Amino acid sequence: MPAFVTSDLSPASQSTARKNILQLVQLRWIAVVGQILTIAVVELGLGVDLPLAPMGVVLAALVALNLATLLRLRTHAEVSNTGLFLALAFDAAALTAQLYFSGGATNPFAFLYLLQVTLSAVLLEVWSTWAMVLITTACFAGLAVFNQPIAVPGEDAGSLFRLHVQGMLICFVLDAALLVVFVNRIGRNLRERDARLADLRQRAAEEDHIVRMGLLASGAAHELGTPLATLDVILSDWRRMPRLASDPELAPEIEEMQAEVRRCKAIVTDILRSAGEARGEAPVITTINAFLDDIVQDRRSARQGANLVFQNRFGPDLPIVSDTALKQVICNVIDNAVDASPRWVGFAARREDESLVLEIADRGTGFPPEMLANLGKPYQSSKGREGGGLGLFLVVNVLRKLGGRVSARNLSEGGALVSLTLPLASLAIEETRANGR
Repeated sequence: MPAFVTSDLSPASQSTARKNILQLVQLRWIAVVGQILTIAVVELGLGVDLPLAPMGVVLAALVALNLATLLRLRTHAEVSNTGLFLALAFDAAALTAQLYFSGGATNPFAFLYLLQVTLSAVLLEVWSTWAMVLITTACFAGLAVFNQPIAVPGEDAGSLFRLHVQGMLICFVLDAALLVVFVNRIGRNLRERDARLADLRQRAAEEDHIVRMGLLASGAAHELGTPLATLDVILSDWRRMPRLASDPELAPEIEEMQAEVRRCKAIVTDILRSAGEARGEAPVITTINAFLDDIVQDRRSARQGANLVFQNRFGPDLPIVSDTALKQVICNVIDNAVDASPRWVGFAARREDESLVLEIADRGTGFPPEMLANLGKPYQSSKGREGGGLGLFLVVNVLRKLGGRVSARNLSEGGALVSLTLPLASLAIEETRANGR
């Protein structure tokens, strides 16, 4: 039985290895059926006496190996290069045993060794491929010396030669067909693995980019905290100065300046909270509707010149834990829509099965085709600003971390629509999750 014990393969490579060994299982079933048919034709059609008992034992061993392999895979055991090598080596040994009982190297089906060598070249590491070459070569050479010859009754030398050529033709067609089918399947598995690995590398690069951006934002927030606090103190002192407090023009402006400074301080606090550095902050328990209303109120306050139309079709309210990062990315999408279409932005929320779906629509110029094709990639901006285009990049990655997804498209009537889909389980309160299990 293959030793599926240890493996240093990545999850993507491990999945491919499991698919490949399943291809070997299918090939082994074909071999079992083909050998049974061949034995039946030779025994019954040609009248050749074959040692059916030992050949039956070999077939039983192949069936047992397949059943054991499938059982092992159901336990999610890892598949290593050694396991694949041992499986192919066992198949070569089984073929050698069957050829030994049916003429040895003179059997036209001896060329099936090439199938084992080709599969090993595709599936295995270099050392094990050469080991398989040595094993099959030694088996073929051994069959030339050690074998049980078969005699076809009532056939002369010419007839035997024709039968041999016909057998070689059948072997060639079988070899070629199996190689085309299974090498194509294995190649597809390897291409899928490469695509998954490329995606994982891209995600790792994006997450590294986000970490560096988070460190930069956190550092900037720390640096801005002190001057903002100083400005707040100075403006408070100015408001208490009789000469300025009595000025009907300066007093409202000072009050407005102080409100904006405190807003900047709140933004800095949110940045630090998102980075996990706010002191004394606890997760905020709220509800879906309250969370959405807070976002709408915040954006209407920050973008007073914009026409933000909110439609809440979520249905019965649910308790959640407010996620600051999620709130920030939703606000970011709304801000982008306001920049593109300040006269009207639609913000709709609905429930779709066990997901929260948020749709932000605008009546702007829409997304360029290349931006839709590279949705979520950094520095893809429709505003033409150098270094811009990080908004949707952060939205896609935050939603992905929460198990959600982001999609965008241009509307036929003009403008664009961005859809955010988020599993409700990712926002659920821990006690609610526990009670739901």
